[in-house]
Amino acid sequence: MNRPYSAKDHLPGELYSAAQVRELDALAIAQIHQESGDDGGFELMSRAAEAAFACMLERWPEEGSVCVFAGPGNNGGDAYVLAALACHHGLDVVFYTLGDHSQMSATASKAREMALEAGVEPQAFRDELVYEGSVIIDGLLGTGLNKAVEGEYAQAIAAMNAHLADVLSLDLPSGLNADSGQIMGSAVEASLTVTFIGVKQGLLTSDGPDVSGEVAFASLAIDPLIYHQEPANCERISWDRLERLGQRLSARRGNSHKGEFGHVMVVGGDHGMGGAVAMAVEAAGRCGSGLIRCATRSEHVTPILVRRPEAMVRAVESGLELQPLLEKSTVIACGPGLGQSSWSELLLQQVLHAESPMVLDADGLNLLASPGWKRSFAERDVIITPHPGEAARLLGTSIEQVQADRFTAARQLAQDYDAIVVLKGQGTLIATPEGKVALCTDGNPGMACGGMGDVLTGVIAALLAQGMSTWQAARYGVCIHSGAADLAAAANGQRGLLATDLMPYLRELMN
Repeated sequence: MNRPYSAKDHLPGELYSAAQVRELDALAIAQIHQESGDDGGFELMSRAAEAAFACMLERWPEEGSVCVFAGPGNNGGDAYVLAALACHHGLDVVFYTLGDHSQMSATASKAREMALEAGVEPQAFRDELVYEGSVIIDGLLGTGLNKAVEGEYAQAIAAMNAHLADVLSLDLPSGLNADSGQIMGSAVEASLTVTFIGVKQGLLTSDGPDVSGEVAFASLAIDPLIYHQEPANCERISWDRLERLGQRLSARRGNSHKGEFGHVMVVGGDHGMGGAVAMAVEAAGRCGSGLIRCATRSEHVTPILVRRPEAMVRAVESGLELQPLLEKSTVIACGPGLGQSSWSELLLQQVLHAESPMVLDADGLNLLASPGWKRSFAERDVIITPHPGEAARLLGTSIEQVQADRFTAARQLAQDYDAIVVLKGQGTLIATPEGKVALCTDGNPGMACGGMGDVLTGVIAALLAQGMSTWQAARYGVCIHSGAADLAAAANGQRGLLATDLMPYLRELMN
C-alpha cells in the first residue's frame, strides 16, 4: 500500500512533559559527571547543538550563512554552541541576543565563551532583523515558558516569522507551551524543530503541529536505562506504528460466520439528521461488523436502506420500541444525529440502561452534560468521543480552557465518567480513568468537516463488536480513521474532503 509519508512516523512512541524532560536531563548530567568527571551539563548542551547543526546541514546543505537568536537560558546556550560550530564550518553567522546574558547559568556561560572564541559577534536585537540568508536558528525560549510572550521577545518572534528565511527551532518553537501545545501569546513558526532527550507532548497536539514544522528527535546518546526511571507521560500512536506493533484484529478463519463479528446497533437520526446515522452505519460495515442495525426516525428508513441495503433499519418512536432491539446488540453506538428533543431523551434513557458496550458521541454527549444526566460508567464498557465543545460542556468549563490543557481535560473526563475518552482535535487524545493517555499523530485539516465524528463512531463500534477492548478499539479506531483521511487527502487534497470519502480507505486499511 502506498501510504503517504508522515514526518512524525519516525518519532519515538514516548512523549514527555517538560518537567519529566528536566528530570531526565538531570539524571543524564549526573551520570555523565559520575562516569567521566566531565561537566555533564555542557556535554549535553554540546550534543544538542551538534545534533541540531547536523540537521541544519542536511536540510539546507548549500546555505553559506546562518542567523542565530539566543535567549539567556540553556536554550540560548544550545544556540551559542551551534553558532560556534557554524563558524568552524566556515559559515557566516549573524547573532542576536535577547534578555540579560550576564545572568546565564554556568553551563550556558561556558557555551557563550566557546562562541566568542570561535569568532561569533553577538549583538542585542533592536526591533529589526538584518539578514539576507535563508536559515534562522531559534534559541530564544525553552520548555520553562509559563506566561504569554511579550516585549522584545514578541518583537523578535514577529521579525522571524515575517522574514523569508526558514526557521530551525531548538527543542521547541519559542512561545509554544511544551506541555499543552498552546501558543503563549505568539510563537515562532518553525520549518524544522529538533527536540532533545524526550519528545515534548505539546509539539504534537493543539497548536503544536501548526508551528513546529517537521519534528526531528535527538536522544543525545543518553543511557537507555535512565528512561526507565522516568516513565513517559503519554504514548504516541499512528496507524503505521500500531500496525508495526501488531496491534490489529487477527485474520479471519475460513470457517467463520457473521455472528462471530458482532452486532452493532446505531441509535440516532432525529428529524433532518438522518445522514449522521447513515454514515455511522456504513463506517461500521466497512470496518467489518458482522451485522448492523439502526434505530431512527421513520423518515430516514428508506434513504438509509437505499444507501446501505445490508443494514437492518427500524423506525422507533419511543424508548419502549427501542428496548428489545438493544438486547440483541453486541455494541451500541449512540449519538449521531440524535438531537436533543423529547424523542432523543427517551432513546438515550434506554441506551444508558442497556448493558452492552457503548460508543457515545455528539448529542448523546450534549444530553449527558445536561442537568440530571451525568453518571459514571464504572460498571460498563463505554467510550465517549467529544470534540472540544462537547468536552467543555461535560466538564462545565469553556472550550478555551479545554484547549489550553487538553491532557488534563481528557484525563479529567475519563475519571469523571469512568470511561475511555477520545478527545478529538489536532493530536487526538485517548485517555483512561487510570490516567493513561495516547496521542494520535495521524490526520489532517481536511477532517474539519461535518460527519467525520459520525464515521469515527461507526469505526470504533465495529472494532468493539469484533472483540477489541475499549482501550484497543479507541486507539486503533482513531488511527485507522485518521489514516484513512490522510490517504483520501493524499489522493485528492485536503480542501473539499468529505466524511464519506473515507469509506474505501477504511476498508483498505482494515485489510
